[in-house]
Amino acid sequence: MTLRKQAALALLKEPDASRLPVLDKALASEKDHAVLALLTQARAAVVLSSDKPEDRLQAARTLSESSQPEVLLLLNQQLGNESDTAVQSALKLAVSKVQQNLRWGERLGQLFTGASLGSILLLVALGLAITYGLMGVINLAHGELMMIGAYATYVVQVAFRNYLPGAFDYYLLAALPVAFVTSALVGALLERSILKHLYGRPLETLLATWGISLILMQAVRSLFGAQNVGVENPSWMSGSIQLMSNLQLPWNRVLIIGFAAAVLLGMSLLIAKTRLGLFVRGVTQNRPMASCMGINTARIDTYAFALGSGIAGLAGCALSQIGNVGPDLGQSYIVDSFMVVVLGGVGQLAGTVYAALGLGLVNKLLEGWTGAVLAKIAVLVFIIVFIQKRPQGIFALKGRSAEA
Repeated sequence: MTLRKQAALALLKEPDASRLPVLDKALASEKDHAVLALLTQARAAVVLSSDKPEDRLQAARTLSESSQPEVLLLLNQQLGNESDTAVQSALKLAVSKVQQNLRWGERLGQLFTGASLGSILLLVALGLAITYGLMGVINLAHGELMMIGAYATYVVQVAFRNYLPGAFDYYLLAALPVAFVTSALVGALLERSILKHLYGRPLETLLATWGISLILMQAVRSLFGAQNVGVENPSWMSGSIQLMSNLQLPWNRVLIIGFAAAVLLGMSLLIAKTRLGLFVRGVTQNRPMASCMGINTARIDTYAFALGSGIAGLAGCALSQIGNVGPDLGQSYIVDSFMVVVLGGVGQLAGTVYAALGLGLVNKLLEGWTGAVLAKIAVLVFIIVFIQKRPQGIFALKGRSAEA
């Protein structure tokens, strides 16, 4: 049935009068309703250029039920050449109906694109929600930790291509823990060597992390060059799912949405169910009291910063599958990720989820109406107004330190 459907689509997209006998024969023998509808529309597309007005009129009515973008083009072309008034009216009505049929695919495509962007923002912001929420550190090097995860993925890809070419399709599974551990180790090193001396001094922390970001970018340029490097998708992440005639969902973005959900679930379980999560929540809500209860807050800071940095590495690994990897990769997402964290509520995973998905969907929906630049401006204005009215974000932090 799939082959017959593809053949019917090909005939519909390229109408040819010489194929009418073939179409009539196929229509007489076809039993599947979906293929039969496509064959009927393919025949109508051929008849649309007939010399008889009554044939063109019937063809326009038949094609009005189509949801193929190519049919809309055919109808518009015929409308520009049509001289018969009745056929013109039928063609205009058919164009309107086909546009309405296609509109659903466009709307669903916008929603999927928004969800895809939201999942990426969620991955980037999850680690930042931990470090910023726990320690109040405005880490401008968070984007570079994500970049390190992306380059770790590239290194694993090169290693598989050179030494394990037969297992290349599995390189991404090996790259995930490598990206996490690499970024986590860099983050822990930065926290123990520099940031632990700057707690409670936001301006110095801001300048220090900005300097660290510049150092990391230059280090990557020295090691890998200033040009972007390409990271290939495994075969199981290539291609797309055809849901509608004008709606295709790329496998790499579908899987990244699923991956973001899995990382979120893992983070939620870690924070809610483990001893480390209990300590992190305790230090976040009331650091002095947690210290009095015997919790080594300095060690928890390091663990939390390493965890947030490792999640940034996972975000870089995911981003490597939808674009090029370069030294400036992190700069494209750091501002948006901070907006997600602040909008959602500092230290609140649920708020981070709502903010990331909300910003992604709103951004893409506005782009269709106003363009990319005005959409960004509108989102920024909304966040400024929202924070003025509700500075604690969507979800306020609960605890004695929040009430003080």
